[in-house]
Parts: sequence; structure tokens; C-alpha cells
Amino acid sequence: MGSVLVYAAFQLNRYVGHWPVPALLSSYLGDVASMPVILSVALAAQRRLVMHSRTFVFPWSWLLAAWAYVSVWFELALPYFSARAVADPLDVVAYAVGTLAFGRWLNRPG
Repeated sequence: MGSVLVYAAFQLNRYVGHWPVPALLSSYLGDVASMPVILSVALAAQRRLVMHSRTFVFPWSWLLAAWAYVSVWFELALPYFSARAVADPLDVVAYAVGTLAFGRWLNRPG
């Protein structure tokens, strides 16, 4: 829930508030917060629709696969299809930080 609020506040400031934010945060906070949001939604869906178990947690191999998929899609493939998308290697690092944060603090039996 915290990562959703951080991401929502970041997007609200980006499009409405326009409060000054340090460049490092404005560039990578959305990327760091996106992985916990994506993985939390995926975990809730997995628990409800597939496993029917509140104690299911993602194995680290699945988290690694999710990080790789998002990194490849948004940093390698999408820039070829969209002029608005820009490949940034530090985004891959930000996705990794978000994935590690999810694995450490959010990927727990519910």
C-alpha cells in the first residue's frame, strides 16, 4: 500500500503539483516504486485466482524473471516502438531496487 501511495504522489506532483523535487527522485522514484506496485497486484491475483492460498509468496526466481521482463520490455523493446520511450540503463537499476524491496518487505504470507 505504501508503494502505491508513493507512486500516486509522484504522478500527482508530476502532472498537477509541480513542486520542486530533487532530480534523482524525479528521474527514478517512479521506476523504483513501479515494481512493488506491479508485483503486489500480481501476488494478490496469484493468491486469489490461482493458488487459493493466502500464504503463497513469489519465489526469488519469479521476482528475477519479473525484473528481467520489465527491464527488457521498457528499456530495450519499447524505445523501438515509441518515440516517447527512452532507454536508460539506470532505470534497470531502479527496477532492481524496487524488486529487492518487494522481495524483502512485501513478499510475505498474507
